Order: sequence, then structure tokens, then C-alpha cells
Amino acid sequence: MESISVLTVVVVFVVFLLMSAIRILKEYERGVIFRLGRLIASKGPGLILLVPIIDKMEKVSLRVIAFDVPPQDVITRDNVSVKVNAVVYFRVFDPNKAVVEVEDYLYATSQLAQTTLRSVVGEAELDEILSERERLNDRIQGILDEHTDPWGIKVSLVEIKHVDLPQEMQRAMARQAEAERERRAKVINAEGEFQAAERISEAAAIIARHPEAIQLRYLQTLVEIAAENNSTTVFPIPINFLDAFPDMRSRLGGGDDEGRG
Repeated sequence: MESISVLTVVVVFVVFLLMSAIRILKEYERGVIFRLGRLIASKGPGLILLVPIIDKMEKVSLRVIAFDVPPQDVITRDNVSVKVNAVVYFRVFDPNKAVVEVEDYLYATSQLAQTTLRSVVGEAELDEILSERERLNDRIQGILDEHTDPWGIKVSLVEIKHVDLPQEMQRAMARQAEAERERRAKVINAEGEFQAAERISEAAAIIARHPEAIQLRYLQTLVEIAAENNSTTVFPIPINFLDAFPDMRSRLGGGDDEGRG
């Protein structure tokens, strides 16, 4: 009986050693191995064999991590208070540095992203934040990538998601946009009047060179009026039409003189 008990204990101990010695890592995982507290190497994926009791392993994921930066209260360079949030995409490219160089690379990267977002946005004016987000995104990404590179982390993308403005600033911007639209409408109207004046001037010059053109215009006007099915038709008569009736014109002229007399 005693031999059976001893054998059972030995079997359990061997099974325990095998369980602690065998590790299976997925394709996107790496195992950072420490032997007696000293860094040996990173291994994986697949089957990993460890020396029981002596080796310790920490798993690190190599997948891209999307971190949502919470809204940050920022005062811009032109003294406007805004709330800005963003999203940061990063991944671990060196598991050894990610474990050894920083205590918690997820927490450290998130804190660095928050402080960098406040710093970069605080150095920009409100118009730059609203119209030049791409440039601010690239600047934040460059700063984060530079500081996280010693940790074995690659920041691949930063996107500012939302800029929350105070209600007073939103109303002021709405009034500014309305005034800008009115200005553009007045400019467009003035341009239209100027172009119309140019066309009228050109038409007058053509009529001055070719007086018969005015007759064609009168006929076209009659056609346009008749096309609308009006009950009253107006016949425009040119002034020089009276030149064909000199007696009538003289009588009309004499009547005018007598009336004035």
C-alpha cells in the first residue's frame, strides 16, 4: 500500500511538472521567458517547453490594439475651452522591451496618449483644430511613436474623433457662417450685375452698328408675348418708324409745339 501511495504521489508530481513545462501559444502571441529572473528570449507561437520551477513566462499579444482616449478638457491657444477625444492604434513589435522596459505598457501608452493630446491641441487655435485635423493627427502620432519606441511599441495611427464646443462658441460660429454666406451672396449678385452690364453694353454697340437688329428684336418680343396666350397683345413700334410718314410726324411735332405754346 505504501508503494502504491508513493507511486501515486510521484505520478501526480510528474504530471504537475509536465503541465507547468508545456505551454501552447497562439499565432498572435509571444512568450517572454525568464530563467531564474533573467531574460532568456521570447518564443512562440506553437508549443513551448519550460524548465519547471526555474522558468517563468509572460504572454504578450502582437495584435493591433485600439485605445479610446477619454474626452480631455483643453484650452486652445486662442483661449477657447473645448473637449477633445481620440482613438489610438498601436501594437507591440518587440515583446522583450514591452515586458522589461515598462511596467504596464497598456497603461503607460494610454496615459502618454492623453497628455500628448492635451499638449498638441492646446498649442493650436480653434480654426486649426476644426480644419487641420489631419496635421494634428500626424503630429500626435509622431510624438507617441517616438516616446513608445523604446518600449517596443509602434503607434500606427491616431485619429481625433470629436471636438465638443461650448454653446456660446457654436452660436458665434453659426453667426459667422451666416455672415460669410451673405457676403458671398452679395459678391455673386454684384458679379452678375457687372456681367449683365457688360452684355448690355456689347448689345448696344452691335445695335449701333446694325440698326436693323432692333427690328428683329421687336419681332421676337411679339412672338414671345403671343406664345403665352394673352388676350392683349402689345405692338412695340420703333421711333424711327415715323420717318416713313414725314407729314404725320410734322403734324405731331406741330401739335406738340402748339400745345407747349
